[in-house]
Parts: sequence; C-alpha cells; structure tokens
Amino acid sequence: MAQLKVQQKKSTIGCKPNQRETVRALGLRRIGDTVIKEDRPEIRGMVRTVSHLVTVEEVE
Repeated sequence: MAQLKVQQKKSTIGCKPNQRETVRALGLRRIGDTVIKEDRPEIRGMVRTVSHLVTVEEVE
C-alpha cells in the first residue's frame, strides 16, 4: 500500500484549535518534523485540513 510523507513547514501559532490538534494527531511537533503515514482517506482528510501548514509526498 502507498504511503504519504508529511512534513510540517509552518508553525501552528495563530491557527484555529482544530488545525493545531490535527497537526498533533498526525504526529508532528515542530517545524521540519516528518512522519510517514499510510495513504488512507482519514489521513488524506487530515492533511487537507492543514494543507497550508504541511507538504505531502507519496512514498512507494
């Protein structure tokens, strides 16, 4: 199954609380952190919520 590499690029300071919680739920703690997640609809939705704060790449 494909995987997604999610990296935090911007700070959550000044963001809405739900966006801050979504970034934490993805496993990101600070700018530059990277996590590998399975490509599932739930993860895609979380990434879409905070798309302005993270970058996403597909990993084989």
